[in-house]
Amino acid sequence: MDIFAIYGGLFVVAFAAATILPSQSEAALAGLLATGSFSPAMLVVVASIGNILGSAVNWGLGRGIERFGDKPWFPLRPARLNRAANWYRRYGRWSLLLSWMPIVGDPLTVVAGVLREPLWSFVVIVAVAKVSRYLVVAGAVLGLM
Repeated sequence: MDIFAIYGGLFVVAFAAATILPSQSEAALAGLLATGSFSPAMLVVVASIGNILGSAVNWGLGRGIERFGDKPWFPLRPARLNRAANWYRRYGRWSLLLSWMPIVGDPLTVVAGVLREPLWSFVVIVAVAKVSRYLVVAGAVLGLM
């Protein structure tokens, strides 16, 4: 088994899961943890880095993509993007703590870019959310919770 392929695959799955691409990074992490063949800490680190970087791509897209919101090919429907923008305006940057959640998390990270959240605060808050989620998954799989 090529260790690079395992960790690289997890990175790609976690990265994709943070974008609009359908991917289940929690399932991939849980499956690898369940084998007992890999370092749990390294798996959490790799998944976290991939997922945080995927969210950063969303932030970057948000910086310039709002002008395409009315196009039929635009991946986020205007209603969903507006809902996320209203949520973000109401709760501010701390709403990024919900970036780990399905359905609302990805639009929030795009909206953070649209609304010009500074990259440093974006990365810090998203990292807290994403790492926490993976630690909970790891704890559940390893019987620590």
